[in-house]
Parts: sequence; C-alpha cells; structure tokens
Amino acid sequence: MIQLRNVSFSYGDKAVLQNISFSIEDRESAVIMGPSGSGKSTILRLILGLLNPSEGEVLINGQNISAMPEKHRRRIRKNIGMVFQDGALFDSLTVGENVGYYLLEHTKMTWAEISDAVRQMLGFVDLDADEVGDKLPEHLSGGQQRRVAIGRALLSTDPRIMLYDEPTTGLDPYMTDTVLALINKLKEEKNVSTIAVTHQVADALQLANRFIVIIDGRVAFDGNCEQLRDSKDLDVLQFLAPFRISVSEVTKRKFIPL
Repeated sequence: MIQLRNVSFSYGDKAVLQNISFSIEDRESAVIMGPSGSGKSTILRLILGLLNPSEGEVLINGQNISAMPEKHRRRIRKNIGMVFQDGALFDSLTVGENVGYYLLEHTKMTWAEISDAVRQMLGFVDLDADEVGDKLPEHLSGGQQRRVAIGRALLSTDPRIMLYDEPTTGLDPYMTDTVLALINKLKEEKNVSTIAVTHQVADALQLANRFIVIIDGRVAFDGNCEQLRDSKDLDVLQFLAPFRISVSEVTKRKFIPL
C-alpha cells in the first residue's frame, strides 16, 4: 500500500533522509522510531505528498505520488487520514465544527446530517457530543484534543491509511493509554494500514510489531520486536539505551524503563 524506494530528502544543503526504502502492506501497522530530528515526521509529509523527495519515489497503491500534479495528489489524500502532532485543531472552531469541517466545506449534506455524523464520530472516539461538541479546543485536555483530531481525520476522508505524528507527546500516562487504545481500536475495526511516528519506545510496543528505526536520516533497523531486542547495530543500541528489554515482557510489547 505504501512504498518508499531509495528516497532522499534535503532542506537546502541539509540532508534529512538518505536512501530510505521500506514498504507497508495493506492493513499492516508499523511504527517509525528514532531520536528527535532524525527525519521521522518528514517521512509522513512525503507520504502525504506535502513534500517531494530530492531523489527516489514514494508510491501509494503503486502510484508515484511525488510525480503527480497537485489535483491528483488531493485524490490520493482522500484515502489517507493524518493526525498531526498536538492535533492541529482550528482554535476558533468548536469541537463539532472541527470534526465536521470537511463535510461543511466540501459536501452538500444538510446541517442536520452533518451534526448526526459528528455525533456518531465523537462517540467512536469516546467523547460525548453533548458534553464537548460546543466547546473550543482550548477547553479540552490534551488527550481529548488528540481524540478530536482523530475523529476529524476519519470524517474528512475515507481512510485506508492512517498516519500519526507523535500522537502521545505531552500527555500524562492515563491519556497516553487512552489515545493508544483508540488507535488500536481504529486499526482493528476499520482495517486500516497504520504508520505512527514516535520517539517513545513504550508507546511503539503497544501499537505494532513492525519497527522502523531512523537514525541520522537512514534506516538503521526494520523488523519485529524480537529482532529489535537482538539488534547489534550500535546506533540502535544507543537509541534504546534508556530502556531495558525484558525477555519475559517481549510478547507483551512493553519496554521496562531503567
């Protein structure tokens, strides 16, 4: 469903990604991990077609999105839901207006139909429309804002692919678990392919059993949990240094902090 072939990307003279290659199959879930500034979020923007690679190809369902005119990219994006870091909600719109924004702007649905769709979507992300629908985002907790952002992404597209950029950054442990559970619920009930970017190893292990570790703009590791545990790559070991991997906990996909 998603394939990067020998992709490199630079901001001016600064190389961000170097000869990146990997593929994500239909309904597969993967996590892209790595230190801050390693190029993880750039990969998501390349998949969305918001950036073009300096070299290489980015294919969505076999189509090279980086070689398309913008009007064709917009068609491809209709099958991709994106949850940006911190949610990126519209501050001046209510929760209900945020979730229903695409339907308001791009369909001929009546307000009653949109309100019903928004109510159902808020229910799916475990929010009460009567409680939060008329609130501004600033009056919600961080975890609630992330759930609203997920609801907006689902109602804006008919996603076969969901992308998450640092979905739990800044959240307390309870809200982190809530958002991770919602991502897994969506993956299981909607059968979507999922790519989540994070530098939180513990979160990654709750989301997938396929891990792509980006170090200094290159793929330092691509494999499953057991292979990650046994990796001998020095850069990967250094990235994992703040965590101790317990063999007995591997099947539970948990890293135990030192």
